[in-house]
Amino acid sequence: MNITPHDLHWRDAYKLMIGSILPRPIAFVSTIDSNGMANLAPFSFFTAICADPLMICFAPMRRGTDGCKKDTLVNIEATGEFVVNIVGEQIVEPMNETAAEFDPEVDEFQVTGLTPIPSELIRPYRVQESAIHMECVLHDILHFGDQPGAGSLVIGKVVMMHISDELYADGKIDMEKLLPIGRMAGQVYTRAASDTFILERKK
Repeated sequence: MNITPHDLHWRDAYKLMIGSILPRPIAFVSTIDSNGMANLAPFSFFTAICADPLMICFAPMRRGTDGCKKDTLVNIEATGEFVVNIVGEQIVEPMNETAAEFDPEVDEFQVTGLTPIPSELIRPYRVQESAIHMECVLHDILHFGDQPGAGSLVIGKVVMMHISDELYADGKIDMEKLLPIGRMAGQVYTRAASDTFILERKK
């Protein structure tokens, strides 16, 4: 089967993409707006870029209803700062609650009962219940269209990491204690640490 994506409605192309690129890690991104209102939202278009400097990125799509920018993107454009909180099994339910399209004046920390705690170097709050936090300053934003289905690539430099003590040993993170969650297609998620295998890289 051969499919030309630009011949499809964007929602149909989106379904093919998220059904092919998986599992996807989840960036649980906390921001504040220019007035200090907190915002919290998950994004599964998320990955690492490089280690020196330590750079990560995520891609918020435009709203499917009107093509407007999501609050997270608006806030990062205004302040240049954000936190990526890593999602473990313990916070899956409240993470999912924040995926709803709340009005900008709604604080998702209050909606979910998650605990905001201060960051060390930037203004947005961290999620206390998350085991790993990455404080980021904005490096660049690339925009791709302004209609429903379009999106942006947010590139951030990690200026501080916070890791729960019980996860950290010999410079590494214990995945079985982190219990990370991945996003599949539709409403399906996966437990990333429960079924793994070792495959040594060839030299």
